[in-house]
Amino acid sequence: MSTDDPVVQGALVSGDEHGPEEEHEPAFTRIAMARIALVAVAVAGVGLSVLEGTWLVGGIAVVVTLVGGFPILEEAWEAIPARRMTMELSMTIALLAALAIGEFLTVLVIVLFVLIAEEIEKLTVGRGRRAIEDLLTFLPRRVFVRSGGEVREVDASEVRPGDVVVVKPGARIPVDGTVLAGSSAVEQAAITGESLPVEKVPGTSVFAGTINQTGTLDVCTERLGRDTTFGRIVEAVERADRTRAPIQKTANRLAGYLVYFTLAAAAVTFFVTRDARATISVVIAAGACGIAAGTPLAILGAIGRAARQGSIIKGGIALEVLGRADTIVLDKTGTLTFGRPEVVALRPALGLSDGELLETAATAERPSEHALARAILARAADVKPRDPEQFEAFPGKGVRAIVDGVEVLAGSRAFLAGRDVRLPEVLPEAHGGTEIFVARAGTFLGSIEVADTLRGEAVEAVRSLRTMGLRTVLLTGDARPVAEAIASQLGVDEVRAELLPHDKVQRVRELTQEGHTVVMVGDGVNDAPALVEASVGIAMGSGTDVARECASVVLIGDDLLKLVETLRIARRCRRIIHANFAGTILIDGAAMALAAVGILTPILASVVHVGSELAFILNSARLLTRPARASSGARSVEDATTQGKAAAPWGASRTRVA
Repeated sequence: MSTDDPVVQGALVSGDEHGPEEEHEPAFTRIAMARIALVAVAVAGVGLSVLEGTWLVGGIAVVVTLVGGFPILEEAWEAIPARRMTMELSMTIALLAALAIGEFLTVLVIVLFVLIAEEIEKLTVGRGRRAIEDLLTFLPRRVFVRSGGEVREVDASEVRPGDVVVVKPGARIPVDGTVLAGSSAVEQAAITGESLPVEKVPGTSVFAGTINQTGTLDVCTERLGRDTTFGRIVEAVERADRTRAPIQKTANRLAGYLVYFTLAAAAVTFFVTRDARATISVVIAAGACGIAAGTPLAILGAIGRAARQGSIIKGGIALEVLGRADTIVLDKTGTLTFGRPEVVALRPALGLSDGELLETAATAERPSEHALARAILARAADVKPRDPEQFEAFPGKGVRAIVDGVEVLAGSRAFLAGRDVRLPEVLPEAHGGTEIFVARAGTFLGSIEVADTLRGEAVEAVRSLRTMGLRTVLLTGDARPVAEAIASQLGVDEVRAELLPHDKVQRVRELTQEGHTVVMVGDGVNDAPALVEASVGIAMGSGTDVARECASVVLIGDDLLKLVETLRIARRCRRIIHANFAGTILIDGAAMALAAVGILTPILASVVHVGSELAFILNSARLLTRPARASSGARSVEDATTQGKAAAPWGASRTRVA
């Protein structure tokens, strides 16, 4: 499924809905079912003594084994020149040995069990891959485009960046873009994991694959197909399906060691007992296929679940490292905070109201382009400040304005003091923000505190991280009083302030050298070096392109609780894989011991082999189930604007394994 069209490359394909893989899948299934049926008939014939005569039964067993067991024999043959010891190769040795001693029914039953187990395994693994393919059907194939005052319906492949797409109530949004007109509630759980609809108004961003609920929206197209956040989710999970994590390589290596051990145990069994049936049973009993197949299935399921929850993990390596992380390093601005200053406190002088203080300051600051001035003007939106008659800015100090012929000053304490304004000896203490002092006609009117505010979920997220046993470290370039105030609210374990980008890198490097597995969370260009240096870098979805490029994980909606959930998913994946490891060793060890003393016959050994394999595969498949949506609370339009910025395309993962 590929084409040169950027839209068709993703979900917006036109023409035949069935790709080549889908066309061939039924034929392949028919062949597999025909093999199972052939072997089942042979088992019934030999088992019920319908077929008699050693030569006839032997000939039928050999033919049916070659035809029905072809997938097993083929993989075994491929393992020989590659010098790889696989379960298929050991199983083939056991089958040939059983044929040699005339255990024809045993051979046929084993082939039947293994074929059935392989089909169940394919169905289970296919479920995970089909979940990826099913995502592609989310996006509509026909869309409405506004052009020249008219609205016309076109094929989705004809849409280009800059086009205005009209999304009607109940329709799925086909592109990433910005709302130009209209207002509506949009369900974006498929992208960000938010259980409640998010209000969308002009200026807010929308994601492809989300559902418009109440009103009509005009959306300016910014990204299409695989370039959308939705398309990147599909791409990330597809890439994860092809990526081998270190723990997956360990699983394959352990499976190989287990096969060698099995063959050695079989040799010892034959040397001690001289019992060919017991020896064959030992070989058959081992079931390392469960960890070899269950490990990639668990990784795929975990990455798919994380994508549904609103975080993109760019490969199995990042997932594996996340599962053993013990230290979380957090940037402040844009990560724990919104990255924009806001008025957090009004402290008018005695006898003055909050409104009078705010109106005076806003009037003086109105011509200013400074970020602190914009924060005051945003707070005073309902006050409607006037334009001053004269205005003069003093960079780094404050502003001077003439309002109704009277001088108004707004700036630092030193700025007002230098203008002969008498300030109270005792002033309320600021809580980590910047104090702007206001005076009119030489009289002190009060102060306004402006600060970068914490995200609503930041405190809960840090508390959850600490509950999980993770050490939390705050690294920021902000002033120490501001950093310590934020750290106090969050309850982090360590705080470092007034850091340059290379200082953050150095601290991350120190933590890794101390033996910690470090996760760095940031959003800006200055965080990029530390994101690369960390064991795993996590970027906020509204962060810079550089941060997203360098990170191995991207949080789509900027919700820090998604960070917590992603870490929980990674840990759960790791626990499942380790449980498969331990279970395989325990069950195989017991089964081989019972087979060696003759308690397990070859047929019973095959039942144990197949049963354990399926048990571990199904254990891994638990991660494929759709998670329950946790309520994240209602989102305001302001939150939607901040959290709804779609992530731009990111590149290859740059995870460093500690």
